[in-house]
Amino acid sequence: MNRGEAAMRLIHAVREINASGSGPIQTVALHTEGESRATFVREADLAYNLGPASARPYIDLAALERALVDTGADAVWPGWGFVAEDPTFVDLCDRLGVTFIGPSAEAMRKLGDKIGSKLIAEEVGVPVAPWSRGAVETLDGALAAAEEIGYPLMLKATAGGGGRGIRMVGSRAELEDAFQRTSDEALRAFGNGTVFLERLVTGARHVEVQLIADSHGTAWAIGVRDCSIQRRNQKVIEESSSPLLSREQTDELKAAAERLAVTVGYVGAGTVEFLYHPGDRTFAFLEVNTRLQVEHSITEATTDVDLVKAQIHVAGEAGSRASGRPRRGTPSRRG
Repeated sequence: MNRGEAAMRLIHAVREINASGSGPIQTVALHTEGESRATFVREADLAYNLGPASARPYIDLAALERALVDTGADAVWPGWGFVAEDPTFVDLCDRLGVTFIGPSAEAMRKLGDKIGSKLIAEEVGVPVAPWSRGAVETLDGALAAAEEIGYPLMLKATAGGGGRGIRMVGSRAELEDAFQRTSDEALRAFGNGTVFLERLVTGARHVEVQLIADSHGTAWAIGVRDCSIQRRNQKVIEESSSPLLSREQTDELKAAAERLAVTVGYVGAGTVEFLYHPGDRTFAFLEVNTRLQVEHSITEATTDVDLVKAQIHVAGEAGSRASGRPRRGTPSRRG
């Protein structure tokens, strides 16, 4: 589990599930040597030392595999850290027979890739701003696509996130300067230097839909957040709901997010992001975050839905159906 706040969120959710009679579930805290007395380690039922923090064991799949095997874990909750959106880690869990509390590796790959998710969005009728409709692999290809789309543009890494692998380009000269640097930055940060272009929507608001989907092909868009106040492409202030959207517009956004999730068989929590232009009242799909984001608590506060508990319930139901076991409120004794 993630350390700190995220780990405590899981521990509290599991305690409430146990108190309701749906357990018993035990929690296992995975921690580094320096965290042995941290609150989340002391509050968990069991603890497992991953080794020194300098080795970065939280993203070392071999170290995580040893932890899952040694603890006999039935399920793993990734919180909102790096492995929460790493399909390779989901593949590892599948190989070990450990339930990953989140979407499948296939759904993660389809929606976590910014290029692939845009193509899927177009297929299901979700509005998308003009873009390169695929990767731009060379500078010449990028320049040709830019002329067709029109400046100003956003140059984005398909595997980008956290404000990295993204640049605004207002002219041919700026694109020539930014193309290789953006690709190299994405390769260093995410192991994937693939980039694409999309038209910059000026004067737009950034809105996002929080959803949860089950294994029966049903998705619920729980709430809409407005995260337009940003610094260096990082969200600073979140509002829920958006002060600019009417009920009809909010319903339209929710329906679009649900269509995307159902199309790829998504199971678990996720966020679908859009740009909204107040002047012409139009939306443009941005991307999907195939994990629980830090800002999910804003939706919880305004809807009274515990998304961590919802994740556990959905994963438990999916695990029970796959194994033929009776349904329970959670997939495992240890998370």
